[in-house]
Amino acid sequence: MPFAPTPRDLPNCTLLALPPEIDISNAATVRAHTLGVLDLRRDRLSLLVLDLTGTRFMDSQGVRLINEVRAHLHPPPRTHLRVAAEPDGLVSRLLELTGLRRDIPVYDDLAEAIEAA
Repeated sequence: MPFAPTPRDLPNCTLLALPPEIDISNAATVRAHTLGVLDLRRDRLSLLVLDLTGTRFMDSQGVRLINEVRAHLHPPPRTHLRVAAEPDGLVSRLLELTGLRRDIPVYDDLAEAIEAA
């Protein structure tokens, strides 16, 4: 089934859940849909939380996607980006290994990422 994100508008942020797998087979579709959501919401987007808690597999294409989302949000830097990922999962380890955790706030719990708003 193709990925079609359904953003959720919460009081302080927009939440976008990403698919269970992000790899070469679906990266282009995920990227197009995700950036499309950002374009549609650009004027009212102050905080974006990418929910990777349900993502069980991600390769370098997922890291690239997150970097592209970050670049797409700036300029202007009005929108802040946070990521939520399971602390002991592959995705969290990949974010650590690639240094992405250093550049983007990554929360081990989705509720914490949203609450930090």
